[in-house]
Amino acid sequence: MIELTKDNFDSEVLEGEGYVFVDFWSQGCEPCKALMPDVHKLAEQYGDKIKFCSMDITKARRLAIKQKVLGLPTMTMYKGGEKVDEITKDDANIANIEAMIKKFY
Repeated sequence: MIELTKDNFDSEVLEGEGYVFVDFWSQGCEPCKALMPDVHKLAEQYGDKIKFCSMDITKARRLAIKQKVLGLPTMTMYKGGEKVDEITKDDANIANIEAMIKKFY
């Protein structure tokens, strides 16, 4: 998983090639931390065709708001700099996350 910051978000996600999965989370989000080990396993499983990144929004709140991340956890799939799919807090479980990944794998 590539750790994103406000400095490398554009180059890694918006200007990246192919599909890019971004896990938006924060230290204070217990559901985020509970999902993280399983999300990392998915990154190992599907990382040959999809770039997996994570972003602690604590240090990049403006960027998260600009990306319309209004609640946590939020998992987003990008292609060509555009958001093509998203799972937000109410639907954030590992089965839904893997289903979204498989759509683009």
